[in-house]
Amino acid sequence: MPDHAEPPRTPSGADDAVRPGPPRRPVEAVLFDFHGTLAQVEEPHEWVRHAAAACGVSLERMRATALADRLVTAGRAGGPLPARVPPRLAELWADRDLYEHAHRGAYTGLAETVDAGIEGLADALYDRLLVPDGWVVYPGVAATLRALRTGGVKVAVVSNIGFDIRPLLAAWGLDDLVDAYALSYEVGRCKPDPGIFLRACGMLGVDPERALMVGDTPADAGAVNAGCAVLVLPCAEPGRDNGLGAVLDLALPR
Repeated sequence: MPDHAEPPRTPSGADDAVRPGPPRRPVEAVLFDFHGTLAQVEEPHEWVRHAAAACGVSLERMRATALADRLVTAGRAGGPLPARVPPRLAELWADRDLYEHAHRGAYTGLAETVDAGIEGLADALYDRLLVPDGWVVYPGVAATLRALRTGGVKVAVVSNIGFDIRPLLAAWGLDDLVDAYALSYEVGRCKPDPGIFLRACGMLGVDPERALMVGDTPADAGAVNAGCAVLVLPCAEPGRDNGLGAVLDLALPR
């Protein structure tokens, strides 16, 4: 029997389990997606009901819901991709996030494929996108942006979109909490192209390796190819918590 017992052996892999990883890079800027991250379009039946009212037509909820189902299937901005894009709209659809006229033309064109029997409805449906009441801001957005501002972290909104969202954020009292906007139709690049994320970082004067991109789609995750860290949030219905508060755990030191 040996005079001295051997020290206990560490199980294979245990050293790796307890060894600390590389230090986390300090976050100097957070890049936010817009639709699905900061705000969501209103419920489909409300969308249709308000648009019809703008055309002088009052719809009962049942009819509005049935019509909304058809319009969402045809293709709604902020909704699922259309089941089919008519050939005559193919070029507008391809360019929808690069030019204002293409964005409007694509979505009004898709709405016009549904025979709603309401004159001017397609344009009224699109116009709901352009007003603050056509959207629902996710809970915690204002508190998160204010906390980042207080913590000295810069903020940009990076969005694939064909119209100016600045008036929306101004109406919601959030514009003073955003330092820059990289909008695809202004930048000429669409996510997941690294160029749009690099442009946002350039606007903020921040190295991409010090930026965190927050979104809800694989296109947002394309920011990793620009050198940014990425947080992908779960999809959430309008008005429901989408976990945005997790941004503060990553961006602000404890």
